[in-house]
Amino acid sequence: MAYFAGGCVRDALLGLPPKDWDIATDAPPQRVREIFPDTQAVGAAFGVILVRQGQSVVEVATFRADNVYEDGRRPTSVRFTSAQEDAQRRDFTINGLFFDPLEDRVIDYVDGRADIEARRLRAIGNASQRFEEDHLRLLRAVRFAARFDLEIEPATAEAIRSAAPRLRGISPERVGDELRLMLTPPSRDHAWRLLWALRLGPVIFRFLPHPPQTLDMHRSIFLGVAPGRPVTFGWRWAAATLCARAQTESPADICVLLSKPQVGQCVRAVRQALRISNIESDEIGRTLTGLEPLLNAQPPTLAQKKRFAAGATAPLSLALIEGFSRRRFSRRSHRPVTR
Repeated sequence: MAYFAGGCVRDALLGLPPKDWDIATDAPPQRVREIFPDTQAVGAAFGVILVRQGQSVVEVATFRADNVYEDGRRPTSVRFTSAQEDAQRRDFTINGLFFDPLEDRVIDYVDGRADIEARRLRAIGNASQRFEEDHLRLLRAVRFAARFDLEIEPATAEAIRSAAPRLRGISPERVGDELRLMLTPPSRDHAWRLLWALRLGPVIFRFLPHPPQTLDMHRSIFLGVAPGRPVTFGWRWAAATLCARAQTESPADICVLLSKPQVGQCVRAVRQALRISNIESDEIGRTLTGLEPLLNAQPPTLAQKKRFAAGATAPLSLALIEGFSRRRFSRRSHRPVTR
């Protein structure tokens, strides 16, 4: 028995081209390796085998149930089981679906299909337990809700708020990876609102001096930058950092935060908190310091204008200025991010 599983089934039901084709089967890992000549055991203890067929690589996982989670990330061990039990141990109902290609039918043990039709993100089973098992699911919930334009159902949303401090136990690299995935595509504005509505923002930005506990989304600089266009992570994180540090729209007050020493301190903090690359660090620093002469009460001199225009991140700084101006005069209301 072998089914398509997880994200590829979800994407197909949402009318999207699947990024990957994952297979779930009742065959144990050793049997999978006997059937296919070219395989790699990337997680045999967890029942995961990569199967290569020509230029294609498919992940084949044996149906499993997880045992105790001790580190807030992975189970200590697994046991191989049935498809139904495998579905029950997954994170969200939209990811707990199987598709049988021989019978051409969706196999749904968790009511995931109804949630997809309702555009709803819901944890499987007890939401608090799901987030206690794997703290990274807190950020994955935001990413999925933003990417697929879903509303998070109330019990799941409340469980995320309650578990938000658990993010502190996740490695900086994994947090950075999730933020890259959610804050660079066009759906990033939805993700940004969710991070703060679900109390994850203060935990993520705890490395800043005097981190904010809430944000006024009507005054959020982040939401005014390059709407609808994909952007780089360094650029978006420059906007996010500025937004988190400046809850006032006074250019004079913001300029204090944009001096080279202040920006340098901030970039070092970001590097430590998220383990960002040198390229991303440089992009953040140059984008923020480029704002100072543009926001200063005194008009920039010709020499300052020339130095600014020669910088590689000048377009990014200008986009932040445009976003700042756009948000300054915008007071549009937004639909609730959760129900």
